Amino acid sequence: MADFICRLKEYRQAAGLTQEELAMKVSVRRETIIRLEAGKYNPSLKMAVDISRAVHAPIESIFIFEEEKS
Repeated sequence: MADFICRLKEYRQAAGLTQEELAMKVSVRRETIIRLEAGKYNPSLKMAVDISRAVHAPIESIFIFEEEKS
């Protein structure tokens, strides 16, 4: 199973957005942004695209899935 790493917080802060502002831009609740930043929620493709556009960063830089080493 892959590990999910979310770098959203650093990109959101670099874009000068609060969690509430980002949530409003991508039409989700602030709690969703909190869970994403904590790595406890996997976004849908549409949400990932909307977030990447809002923070001006590529999806693959924000949301990272690393394969476990065997």
